[in-house]
Amino acid sequence: MEATEMTSNLILLLGTLLLLGVLSAKFSSRFGMPALVFFIVAGMVLGKFIYYDNAFITQWFGVLALVIILFEGGMQTDFRQIRPIIRPSLSLATVGVLLTAFVIGYCAHLILGVSLMEGLLFGSIVGSTDAAAVFSVLSGKNVRTRLTSTLEAESGSNDPMAVFLTIMFIELLNNPDTSIWSEIFSFVWEMGFGLVLGLICGRLSVFLINKINFETSSLYPVLAISSALFTYGVSSLTHASGFLGVYVMALVMGNSDLTYRRTILQFNQGFGWIMQILMFVLLGLLVFPEQLPSIIWQGLALSLLLIIVARPLGVFVSLLFSQFNLREKTLLSWAGLRGAVPIVLATYPLLAGVEHGQLFFNVVFFIVLTSALIQGTTISPLAQKLGLVDKTIDQQPSIMELVATGRTHSEISHMTLTPQSKLINRQLQEIDLPASVLITAVLRNEDIITPRGDTMLLPGDKIYLLGPKAKREDIRRLFTGDSNPSAS
Repeated sequence: MEATEMTSNLILLLGTLLLLGVLSAKFSSRFGMPALVFFIVAGMVLGKFIYYDNAFITQWFGVLALVIILFEGGMQTDFRQIRPIIRPSLSLATVGVLLTAFVIGYCAHLILGVSLMEGLLFGSIVGSTDAAAVFSVLSGKNVRTRLTSTLEAESGSNDPMAVFLTIMFIELLNNPDTSIWSEIFSFVWEMGFGLVLGLICGRLSVFLINKINFETSSLYPVLAISSALFTYGVSSLTHASGFLGVYVMALVMGNSDLTYRRTILQFNQGFGWIMQILMFVLLGLLVFPEQLPSIIWQGLALSLLLIIVARPLGVFVSLLFSQFNLREKTLLSWAGLRGAVPIVLATYPLLAGVEHGQLFFNVVFFIVLTSALIQGTTISPLAQKLGLVDKTIDQQPSIMELVATGRTHSEISHMTLTPQSKLINRQLQEIDLPASVLITAVLRNEDIITPRGDTMLLPGDKIYLLGPKAKREDIRRLFTGDSNPSAS
């Protein structure tokens, strides 16, 4: 009976946390505050009633959650928007992180009274921005697309540099004879092979999802998530960057002609929120609030130095030869949010037995909270002050929920017509559709048009079709011609 009661209590606790997390996400979006603040505080409050100090489980779950979050963010990133800013984004993800880590590391050496090597370890932990925080804060904001794309691409690709630096300095602390050159070679391998594996796994995942014929559409999101986890696992086993591999794999999938794209994206969003809530609650549980007062002034000093010195220096140097102007660089500097990644990396010294591991974790935790409270709530007002907002936000058009249920051999799919399609400016009655294929609706902007014989097709129209699964390729070839519209 006691085991049953404990199980029931744990399930009740989990349901309560998720419920509070969803409600706090609504509250945070109203006040422009990152939801991670509420999740972490919930974990800290929960820690008053539950003793928890398992850094290994926290690290494991944090990595798993980051994989899901990176996959979800990469799937929703339009490669056409990030293509022009790939070079500055990669510069921020490498040179920017390196400079930020070294500057704040030297400051930590002076302020925390630790050795220079330990200070550089601390700087490496907080050197990268966080994908979960950036995606969450920028979602729905009308900050210029070029800037949001740069920040999202940076946060999605800068984790390998932070992980590499963190592990390298831990190795140097525990094994002073470690070769720097071997560590540099390891980093080049991690980045290069991680990129290659991401491209390969992305292509294979798209092929598998498009070719496999499930009896229910609910299995396609599970297959997509499984592909992301597989990519991370293979990358890690081959000593490549798992985070970079997953992000690149998600970019490939999100920008390919993918079956049941909408179903996959909606599943990813919901699953990503669940992982965020549980991850930040676990991270909050690992903090002991009674230890925070002793490091308030050190944490505040390092946080301010990171925000107004180290991050801007990293941004301005890494973007020295870019086309970003002063106002844009200022916003990019301010929008360098810290979140789950630094906290998860702060568990590495704890598990490695580094002397000041717990001190580093507490200070990193303090920095993440102040970053979310100070930067997270002011990004949008600062963008308006600097004149870096668009008048309107690009909204996704209303999409009908399309699923395949049961053991049916038919499916409903949709295709977006590009200006290059051979069907542009043609009436539906002029199109020779395959047998058993029916056009059910035409979505134009926000309007659903009932298809008639004289309905004219225009660029950007989404055409919904009902037809046999066996005719999927025939339908696709008919509507794409030489172009490559998105289909789902």
